[in-house]
Amino acid sequence: MKKLPSTLTYMTVSLGVITIVAGALLAWVHEITAAPIAEAAQRKQVEAIRAVLPEFDNDPTSQKVTWTPMAGSEPFMIFPAYKGNTFAGAAVEGYSLNGFSGEVRIMYGFNAAGDITGYEVLSHAETPGLGAKMNEWFRTDMGRRSVIGKNPARTSMYVTKDPGGEIDAITAATISSRAFLSTLRECYDAFVYYKTEKTVSNE
Repeated sequence: MKKLPSTLTYMTVSLGVITIVAGALLAWVHEITAAPIAEAAQRKQVEAIRAVLPEFDNDPTSQKVTWTPMAGSEPFMIFPAYKGNTFAGAAVEGYSLNGFSGEVRIMYGFNAAGDITGYEVLSHAETPGLGAKMNEWFRTDMGRRSVIGKNPARTSMYVTKDPGGEIDAITAATISSRAFLSTLRECYDAFVYYKTEKTVSNE
């Protein structure tokens, strides 16, 4: 019984040392991985911008503008594209928190008229074989799946199961499809905001 306090002290000190070492290791790992992760994310963003935009000759990332869909929410990012001084369109990175498995983040491209020129799904946690098919489904020229070339001002970007909707949902993945299209609608709103408030043109 007389040895119990020293044993407890030893265990307490040991646990304290282990906790400190573990914390230091975690901090070290975070420090050495944070920069590569950030660089990879930036590369992915730049590649997505290039993939979805019409021809441009400026640096859209250096002219980034933010737009907030509602108070307190994370802003959408608008990357404007110019050919000379003429507005060519914009890439808009937006998101929905209402995917089947949480956040869906997508980059959409619009030409100067607001027609959809492309999109890239940047991240999601949707079900493989179902909601995860969004990266291809909505560019497939079959039925009313594709959003490419359409303009949200003239086409109702809702699934056909919803009143007035004109886009076919992914089979057995309506929730994922709604998240995709709600992100598209808000990205278009961000595009309109930029075109209305921020554009510079010689035309």
